[in-house]
Amino acid sequence: MIEQLPPDERPSKGLFITFEGIDGAGKSSHVEWFAQRLRAGGREVIVTREPGGTALAEQLRDLVLTCPMDAQTELLLVFAARSEHLARLIRPALARGAAIVCDRFTDSTYAYQGGGRGLSLDWIETLERQVHGDLQADRTYLFDLPAELAAQRRAAARAADRFEAQDVAFFERVRSAYQRRAGLSAGRFQVIDGRQSIEQVREELEVSLKTLV
Repeated sequence: MIEQLPPDERPSKGLFITFEGIDGAGKSSHVEWFAQRLRAGGREVIVTREPGGTALAEQLRDLVLTCPMDAQTELLLVFAARSEHLARLIRPALARGAAIVCDRFTDSTYAYQGGGRGLSLDWIETLERQVHGDLQADRTYLFDLPAELAAQRRAAARAADRFEAQDVAFFERVRSAYQRRAGLSAGRFQVIDGRQSIEQVREELEVSLKTLV
């Protein structure tokens, strides 16, 4: 159990945690649980998501998930939502010492718009520098799962949005892009085997969490 800290001993440095993975990998099943475990350690914790997190960014999310559009338009809308999210929620929360637990961040853009859509990584890097510069997650949990298995899970769980309706080849490209990102930033990423049970994943996350608080 994480020890509860009195108010005057609670962490003053913000903490930024992101959960990543292809649709159906299981990451969203653990976001709120993880946040509750952090709260047990005395932190203010904000759970958010991308695209989204603010009223305007949620409107942009709806466009991205439902409206047919050019891939570059999609990329620009994702970064527009992210800019708003950072300005209105993420940066202010981190500045006051809160922990942010975010379901997706810029790694998703490299994976989906870069790997999946085939857009230029140089263009994505340029937008990343302009929108959030050196700000990166303190830790990123990448839920890794074969694309075929993820497709089976999605089909059993819900109606597909514009991304989830993509074919297995698209998600294989997305998964490969995620794996490359994890390889380039091994100190930030922790790769979670998405084939594990919920209980096994949470045991792994619990061990990792002790190094964050």
